[in-house]
Amino acid sequence: MSISPLSPLEDIKAASNFLRGTIARELENPVTGAIPESDTKLLKFHGSYMQDDRDIREERRKQKLEPAYAFMVRARLPGGVVSPAQWLALDALASRYATRGLRITTRQTFQWHGIVKRDLRAFMQGIRDARATTIAACGDVNRQVVSAVNPHLSSQHALVQEWVLRLSNHFLPRTRAYAEIWLGGEQVSEALDEEPIYGATYLPRKFKIGIAIPPTNDCDVFANDLGLIAIIEGGALLGFNVAVGGGMGATAGDPTTYPRLGSLMGFVAPDDLIAVAEAVVTLQRDHGNRQARQHARLKYTVDRLGVDWFREQIQARSGRTLHAPRPYRFERNGDRYGWSQGEDGRWHLGLYIASGRLWDREGLRLQTGMREIARILKGEFRMTCNQNLVIANVDEADRPAIDALVEDYGLDGYREQSGIRRHHIACVALPTCGLAMAESERYAPVLLAKLEALLEKHGLADAPILLRISGCPNGCSRPYLGEIALVGRALGRYDLRLGADFTGERMNVLYRENIDEAAILSSLDAVFEQYAARRESGEGFGDFLVRTQAITAHTPTV
Repeated sequence: MSISPLSPLEDIKAASNFLRGTIARELENPVTGAIPESDTKLLKFHGSYMQDDRDIREERRKQKLEPAYAFMVRARLPGGVVSPAQWLALDALASRYATRGLRITTRQTFQWHGIVKRDLRAFMQGIRDARATTIAACGDVNRQVVSAVNPHLSSQHALVQEWVLRLSNHFLPRTRAYAEIWLGGEQVSEALDEEPIYGATYLPRKFKIGIAIPPTNDCDVFANDLGLIAIIEGGALLGFNVAVGGGMGATAGDPTTYPRLGSLMGFVAPDDLIAVAEAVVTLQRDHGNRQARQHARLKYTVDRLGVDWFREQIQARSGRTLHAPRPYRFERNGDRYGWSQGEDGRWHLGLYIASGRLWDREGLRLQTGMREIARILKGEFRMTCNQNLVIANVDEADRPAIDALVEDYGLDGYREQSGIRRHHIACVALPTCGLAMAESERYAPVLLAKLEALLEKHGLADAPILLRISGCPNGCSRPYLGEIALVGRALGRYDLRLGADFTGERMNVLYRENIDEAAILSSLDAVFEQYAARRESGEGFGDFLVRTQAITAHTPTV
């Protein structure tokens, strides 16, 4: 039987000398604002994507100019925790080098857009000076580890945050390429580089870890390659339920690709977690598909080899036993807004940040407002997986000053948002994402206003509904877990998906394919009318659609 050749990226990784490639040399090339394609693949491991402004691509082509190349940079900030000093430093980098301000991602971190090539090294050094890094924020490695953000569980969050940091540090790449290229480190011989976990060609595809604390599934734990559900009783962390094989991406036009929820494998005590996590990662390293990247995520490995086989191999490789999953219950998704007091008496302010974008424009001064808050804050900031922000660990005496700044700079939008607006996520999409097939972040305000009008008409303005908008099937906004989701197919056209639940434990299904805005609004108007008339007390929108068989429920794999 013939063996399919490796994907071209596997050859690039193998020849890269542990992620060096020719990046350092190409950064000095003044002739173009770009770097070669092979280096763009390696650059992802360093936390950056090369992009161009698609709004002006055709205009520049007519002028016989190369595209307006620039770079997106993403930080690695485990659990989304940032000190006030870090915030000010990262904000200063945005003001000096980037366009469109700061953006909070669905992985609880910052990314910056529009950094030109000549500034890229200085930007990376600025990240280092802020006591942060960008290594492994992208690429075929374990990326940002995300976790729950729950101001009601201060001590529990601290317990989980410790494991977020331990997992993040354990799976950092060991190559010195990052220090050499960006931070002025000295070149060392190839023989001194080694990757004991990843190997010379790293993983077949990206890998994501998330930790949730019931009863809130604010990080969509089952959307991760490795999802961990913290089991806490009496203030003690007993361990984690382990779910394997989640992933939200699909490839346009390829029906063999699909989103998937993670499968529960069992329960492990805290002391066994690192060994079990490493077993999952190395199993994917050794058995993941390196021939076809569209089938290279862990979810396809699990489905190809089987859940039972994977469970057995985790135990054999780690030398640890996966016990029966412990009972847990998720009650909600999404974020909490406004002030909440933690068990230690300190306060936490949840802010709504539309699509995670902190930017001074159109009469709003959100970026400046957060800068002023960072200058007086004695606590910390916690970014959420829903692109929002928590001003955390605030003393009672400091609340009035923070409230005044929040109001002065228009950061108090959480007070009057509709139920659907408070629970929406939109990916970046156009004009910078090269994969985008339709608008997302820029379309969200337009669509939300029209959806709010429909919901108001049916008396549903306050109904909490999870809305996810994605510019393509790749799934950065986790659209397959939205009670309502739009997945871009072309400019102005989307697949309409309905029927996920409000706890992140059931995916939605395709309801209408490749339709325009008029058809989207017409379809939703009809189902909103039915929901208003026939819903049961406390029944979520997605659950109503399944109960009434308005859609066929997608069978979960958890």
